[in-house]
Amino acid sequence: MNVRTVLLAGAVALLASLTIFALSVDLKLLGDNSGYKPAQPIAYSHALHAGELRMDCLFCHTGAEKGRHAGIPPASTCMKCHEVVVNRAGTKPGVSDPSPEIARLRQAVQSGQPIAWVRVHRLPAHVQFPHSRHVNAGVPCQACHGEVQGMERVEQARPLNMGECLACHRAENQKQQQAGRAPGAPTDCTACHH
Repeated sequence: MNVRTVLLAGAVALLASLTIFALSVDLKLLGDNSGYKPAQPIAYSHALHAGELRMDCLFCHTGAEKGRHAGIPPASTCMKCHEVVVNRAGTKPGVSDPSPEIARLRQAVQSGQPIAWVRVHRLPAHVQFPHSRHVNAGVPCQACHGEVQGMERVEQARPLNMGECLACHRAENQKQQQAGRAPGAPTDCTACHH
């Protein structure tokens, strides 16, 4: 056996060992925050609002249709419903808030202080993601954010990395070409990086 063969066999063995190790400890790439689900100042249930009540994402995240950021609604938006909707216990809002979360919401509105929500999804500063382009192109929110309508506490369900974005754009372009249309999802660097 010559030296080259021994070195190659060693390199293959090392690579196999590192791969097995990486899979066994569930290593993530730098910037992959999938699974991150911080506690929020008010335990807002997307499972209730988007799931059980079937509220559309755009009802609260109005910026997603018009701009780069989806945005988080002010507490006053929440109170527009909670002033008139009878809560789960069957009590009229404001009379007696059996839910400490609704009481916190009401307190925030009355104090005029914004709720200090903890951001869950964050892309690097050198990446631009215009929500409006994706929403208006018919991309469902779940494509990037996961099955939010089933989450009691929102978490970053996907890595949100460049590989995922490119794979999605390429798949969309392939569908468009198969339908006889010109590809519309950009795959050049300047589409997402500025």
